[in-house]
Amino acid sequence: MPAYGFAHLRDRRHHPDILEYLERIQATLDPFDGRFVIHGPPARVVEGAWPGSMVLIEFPDLAVAQSWYDSPAYQEILRLRTDHIEGDLLLIEGVGPAYDPRARAAVLRAREK
Repeated sequence: MPAYGFAHLRDRRHHPDILEYLERIQATLDPFDGRFVIHGPPARVVEGAWPGSMVLIEFPDLAVAQSWYDSPAYQEILRLRTDHIEGDLLLIEGVGPAYDPRARAAVLRAREK
């Protein structure tokens, strides 16, 4: 099942380290079949407020996503981003093609009883 690295980045500053991070990140993703799905603005906020930007990277599964994050290649460049941009990063499993939100609702209703 696909998994995702989801980052909410706030207070972005275009420091030279950020440009280096952008130049180097794809090489860290390639061995793990990681690919950018969403990478920053523009975004149309239709409800609430969204301070910052979003990045979404897809991986084959959650174990592979974690392996990428823990890899020496990514850890070597991580500070280039974290020293200059405040944000949050989640690794999260996606849902399969047969996902039905009605089934989730049924489980949640059953817990209420």
